[in-house]
Amino acid sequence: MRTALAALLLLAGCATVPVVDDRAAINTVIDDWHQAASVADESRYFEHMTTDAVFMGTDATERWDLAAFRAFAHPHFAKGTAWTFKPRGRNVMVHGEVAWFDEVLDSASYGECRGTGVLRREGGRWKIAHYNLTIPIPNDLAKEVVAKIRTQP
Repeated sequence: MRTALAALLLLAGCATVPVVDDRAAINTVIDDWHQAASVADESRYFEHMTTDAVFMGTDATERWDLAAFRAFAHPHFAKGTAWTFKPRGRNVMVHGEVAWFDEVLDSASYGECRGTGVLRREGGRWKIAHYNLTIPIPNDLAKEVVAKIRTQP
């Protein structure tokens, strides 16, 4: 009985190792993705995304498939000044070949931002399949911001 229990505990402990490794690999991908944008490395930035990726920007009209996002982003990368978001905290959850995360980001342009995303393992590599960038609005300012948005054409 003791041997069976020890074997079970050993197997249970081993089963969690890939999740830890996956989280480290996922954090590396997301960090490098942000870093590639900050140095305007367009090819490296887009290599971290799946071919069917979706990027949702801060404006309500900004839901881009990969081709449309690349077309939007190219002029920024081409002039050598894409964007810089510095991760300050991140939570990563993994389930098999899919992972999702949320993160807090700092931006000189937008202040504190939040990103959420989904990654998918493809060919042994984690790639970003969906990303949503938001600017959190404090609850006490929400009604004022909503009123301003409603006055927009």
